[in-house]
Amino acid sequence: MGKVLPDAGLGSGQNVPQPASFVEGASPSMRAVEAMIRELAHSNVPVLLLAERGTGKRATAERIHALSGRAGERFHSFVCAHAQPDALEKISGRNSSEFNGGTIYLDEIADLSQECQARLIKALPHEGNGTAVGSSARLICGSSRDLESEVRAGRFREDLYYRVSGVCLRLPPLRQRREDIPVLVEYFLSKYAREFRRTAPTLSAETLQLFHDYSWPGNLKELEDAVKALVALGDESIAMGGLRSLLRRSDNGGNGARVSLKQAARAASREAERELILRVLTRTRWNRRRAAQELQISYKALLYKLKQIGCEGYGAS
Repeated sequence: MGKVLPDAGLGSGQNVPQPASFVEGASPSMRAVEAMIRELAHSNVPVLLLAERGTGKRATAERIHALSGRAGERFHSFVCAHAQPDALEKISGRNSSEFNGGTIYLDEIADLSQECQARLIKALPHEGNGTAVGSSARLICGSSRDLESEVRAGRFREDLYYRVSGVCLRLPPLRQRREDIPVLVEYFLSKYAREFRRTAPTLSAETLQLFHDYSWPGNLKELEDAVKALVALGDESIAMGGLRSLLRRSDNGGNGARVSLKQAARAASREAERELILRVLTRTRWNRRRAAQELQISYKALLYKLKQIGCEGYGAS
């Protein structure tokens, strides 16, 4: 992988902590995402990553870059909330070779001001002159907001939206890929054991079950912070004493409210149906018509169920 630069605010001089590296998952939803990542790595089309905050959008952009022919070039990452209008024009590469080649990742592009959006659209090449930024760099953007809604509300330029969304890739939140939690926990345990120069602890079954059952509204970032606290304190019982009350207030319980047996059964049924649908779609390489036949439901019913479970946008759109 090429040199990865710290996040900067396009002239702001502000750096933010490095995110976790991309960790391959075993869940059906992540296998579908990873298949799409491999396809995108072999093209230059602009990519728009849509996902909740904390799901690993930048790590995904790095993964696309690392698997591409640009892996030997630099990966530039910018936080759009810190962007300065004048600096956005620099990415065109017209007056500087700084951004030639490699990949440019714009984090939370919906945070750009109207002036910054205007400068960015000027920096992008005209249609028909290639799909990359400037002369050769590849553009990947991330957003936790629905840019189509932002366009309708007048907060995001429609022309810019179409220029950055050559392919839209939706990343699942952690609560929709619970099978990956053990792998992620092991990764974060090893990462912080090295950082703190300690032996990676072996977590109890109770803690692992708690991690599995929690809804993780902060996604990967929240999970990473929880595991980091475990390693930093060096004592699972002490660390979990502070974390347990927080983690048990999952969305399923609603601020500590009790969950009835009927609610639990309904939730379990929905989860089982979701896993079956994703498993069949993965096996059919997301051929929805073939998957509908295997599931013995109509194509229209499958599309409705995908919308219900928030998976209608997986893959290219």
